[in-house]
Amino acid sequence: MRIVVAEDLYLLRDGMVRLIEACGHQVVATAATGPETLDALLTWRPDVAVVDVRMPPTQTDEGLRAALAARSELPGLPVLVLSQYVEQLYARELLADGAGGIGYFLKESVFDADQFIDALERVAGGGTAMDPVVIARLLAGGPPNRRLDRLTEREYSVLGLMAEGLSNQAVGQRLFLSESAISKYTTSLFGKLGITDDGNSNRRVLAVLTYLNNL
Repeated sequence: MRIVVAEDLYLLRDGMVRLIEACGHQVVATAATGPETLDALLTWRPDVAVVDVRMPPTQTDEGLRAALAARSELPGLPVLVLSQYVEQLYARELLADGAGGIGYFLKESVFDADQFIDALERVAGGGTAMDPVVIARLLAGGPPNRRLDRLTEREYSVLGLMAEGLSNQAVGQRLFLSESAISKYTTSLFGKLGITDDGNSNRRVLAVLTYLNNL
């Protein structure tokens, strides 16, 4: 994969670059400010970008705004936000275009290299990788919409774990259910959310985006 790393702290940025390249991927550019991030994303059009939220010059939300601006120019540009903060407004905006290829993790929640690389690869493939803490904080912003109200408690739990990026097998292990049972729940929730299999869209991603967009 071709990756852009946007992080203003040198040691963390250098550490991510070394890790990514040790895992066989290529870092095509790095950025330490919001403007540098936007320029790198538009210039290199990477397979995925790792972006911090708060970057110079003001240390507020430059990184996330750069990612939003880049995705408006390059729809579906995969972005993994890796930050100390959950910016609810911008997180929702990042999810709002429904294009997939989005991840949002708190730095404190990434415990090992495998978890980080797995999240990068899922986002690069057009999927989602969401930190449970981020989901919880987004949930605090308000109740789900009517489509999500149609789901049973179990279906809602399955969808929430799907939003973390878990496979059916992993969801089943978390809920102590068989993989076939989880498959039935996902088929049911797809129907209730009005997501049909048209052969072109990834129903799993669309379901997760419905969940996240309407938190």
